[in-house]
Amino acid sequence: MEPATTIRSTIEDYIRKQGYTLQYFADISGVNAGTLSAIIKGTRPIAMAQLDLITQGMNLEEGYFYETYGGECFVESAPHWRRLEPFLQRCAELDKLDCIQRVIQQVTDDRSYISELFEMAEGMLERGQQQAARMLYECVAECEKYQHSERLALCQYRIFTLSLGQNQHDNLRAAVHFEPYINRLDEERQLDAIRELANTYNGLCHWDKVYQLADELLERVKCLEQFKSKKREAEINRISKHPLFTYKFYAYLLIATVWGERKEYKKALEYTSLYANIVIENSTSEDQLFIKRFNEWAEVNTYLYKLMTGDYDSLYSYIDFIEENENETLLGLVKVMEAANIYQLNVDKVLKRFELFIHMLANDHDYQSSYTIQIKDDRYTKFWAELAFYQLSKERYHEGFRDLLTCLSYALKINDDSTIIYCVSLFEEHRIQAPKSIKSQYKSIIKEVYSRYEKKSNVGIDAV
Repeated sequence: MEPATTIRSTIEDYIRKQGYTLQYFADISGVNAGTLSAIIKGTRPIAMAQLDLITQGMNLEEGYFYETYGGECFVESAPHWRRLEPFLQRCAELDKLDCIQRVIQQVTDDRSYISELFEMAEGMLERGQQQAARMLYECVAECEKYQHSERLALCQYRIFTLSLGQNQHDNLRAAVHFEPYINRLDEERQLDAIRELANTYNGLCHWDKVYQLADELLERVKCLEQFKSKKREAEINRISKHPLFTYKFYAYLLIATVWGERKEYKKALEYTSLYANIVIENSTSEDQLFIKRFNEWAEVNTYLYKLMTGDYDSLYSYIDFIEENENETLLGLVKVMEAANIYQLNVDKVLKRFELFIHMLANDHDYQSSYTIQIKDDRYTKFWAELAFYQLSKERYHEGFRDLLTCLSYALKINDDSTIIYCVSLFEEHRIQAPKSIKSQYKSIIKEVYSRYEKKSNVGIDAV
């Protein structure tokens, strides 16, 4: 039995209530009168293009009928790809994700169009329709019957990259879930997967995992270099995002980063020298761009690791570099403040020099950066934590508490538990100096922290 209200009955009621003839509505909508008549009688299905024209002719918003259309064509009857494909694409364009979800659940039941859905998801991803693409990848992954297929692994890779955001707990779950699928990917695509997984763990400060993945990346590159002995052969029909040589030197950069975080600065400098002054025979313009980038990283990181050993003479060379290279400014300031706190350096002149940048950072966290959002968030919280410690140690309590609360608020937002704990301990150390207004703000933030953990553990905790 047909539902009381269908698209056909709605169109028919609209024409009658407006007092239009069928031909007049055909003229204003742009749909042929004979086609329109057949649609209303139910003898001809409505194509997506016709539905959009009819919707426009009725002065309704784009996609007005999509939910009903999805139900009539794909849920209540067997879906046909010739109609399903344009429907999903138009839903993605109009961000009607609920309509996509409802329809692909029906497709999941009979597994009819898994291959087509995968290709469609790839196209959506290229066009920047990320949420819609993720829904399709999840559908394909759920329906894939061959559990060791490369398509399943590629779906899981796409889901992993699309899952990454500002919540550290979610990022960790996504990384752990995806890692077992790496070996099922194409060998070249494995390089990108390992690189992105290492970057994720970098943002989470899981240094042992970063080191392990960097070492694994080196091994994969060596195997591919042996298999593709000639550079020309290696770059023909390349699947990986970047030239093969870049992954080896990026692995060295990651290992140097790990040694730096472990405060083994001599080893960090050794690995930094491995990606400095790279020479590639018959290099392309793309190669030269990467060589230049690695040389810049090597230069700045050499200054950095020397600074972290207490070499004050390298401070202003480092400062000059990060000032000229805005993409390195935030990390640079994190490390300057870290060195200042370790060696009791006075860096007031540096803070004055970067006053505008710090002001911008406080008021607009969404500044442009080529780093992943996870690494950027980690550096953002670290900067405010180090700056708060510096200001409080110099008894500048107004500035110190302000920076501490900035850090605590953002750490709560991204679920950065270790930084939350650090901020709480730093505040309690200096609580006696905090004015009532600061204590009030702090208490308000801590209530949010407790509230979050109450939801997880169902244990009530009274705010301090």
